[in-house]
Amino acid sequence: MPKLLYITANPKKAVHLSKGAQIGEVFLDVFQREQPEIEIERMHLYDMEIPEIDMDLLYARAKLSFMGYSPDQLSNDERERYTEMHRLADRFIAADYYVFVTPIWNLGAPAILKKFMDNLFLVNKTFITTSEGPKGLLTGRKAIHIQTRGGIYSAGPMAEFEMGDQYVRKALSFLGMELMDTIVAEGLDHYPEQVPAIMSRAKEQAGMAAREMAKIRAAAAVKPK
Repeated sequence: MPKLLYITANPKKAVHLSKGAQIGEVFLDVFQREQPEIEIERMHLYDMEIPEIDMDLLYARAKLSFMGYSPDQLSNDERERYTEMHRLADRFIAADYYVFVTPIWNLGAPAILKKFMDNLFLVNKTFITTSEGPKGLLTGRKAIHIQTRGGIYSAGPMAEFEMGDQYVRKALSFLGMELMDTIVAEGLDHYPEQVPAIMSRAKEQAGMAAREMAKIRAAAAVKPK
């Protein structure tokens, strides 16, 4: 069964407290109406035990990547940490479609998203190295990014400082994935009187993105094998 992985990086658990989650739920509702057979798995990163690149994991990756070690030569702690990393990566790889919902904090995405993404960069699993450089292996997978912004980053003096959406785009591209669209709701803190209009536009865009992703899924389902 095809799967959509819905990833949220915000400590606010209740949907009504998170503007990003409100936009994300619109996407999910529309997408599931269009493609009811799709399985939706939710990952609320703040509820998860995410492996962190500590000393054991750092050495395990180095030993297996370029130092010529085999898995049975790792220490027990190294092997346990590396197994946890692969387990999380396997959950990610098992999906076909992805929705990332993040706020922009201090110019970038919450640190927990980077911590999560660190577990996905596994040589010979999600990318390989070639004579022409790295090549992502997660091809054919589609994603969208929903980002909420307190200020304005799409234009003006802050545009060059936006590094949250840029990071998501570049990281997924490195892994071979396609980020179809970014749904942005910005100015939410700077223009409180405009919040209803900002949210309405973002929800409309989310619905359009969901229908576009559903069309791609429908076309793939009827494609001859």
